[in-house]
Amino acid sequence: MNAQAKDYPFAQEFITDAEGRIRKVVIDIADYQRLIEALEDEGLYRAMAEVRSETPLSLEDALKELERE
Repeated sequence: MNAQAKDYPFAQEFITDAEGRIRKVVIDIADYQRLIEALEDEGLYRAMAEVRSETPLSLEDALKELERE
């Protein structure tokens, strides 16, 4: 794949190899934090979707499960 600068909308700087291929990008910390939050939100959503049909445990049962681990 021959990546172009337009393929990296958050990038502020590019680090390229000797052939000019983009190898790394530098992004603003605020953009990085927003990307991390979006990934975490997606992960939480997927985890919640996986257990949607499960019956919730009572507090007592949940504590017993934690003790077994």
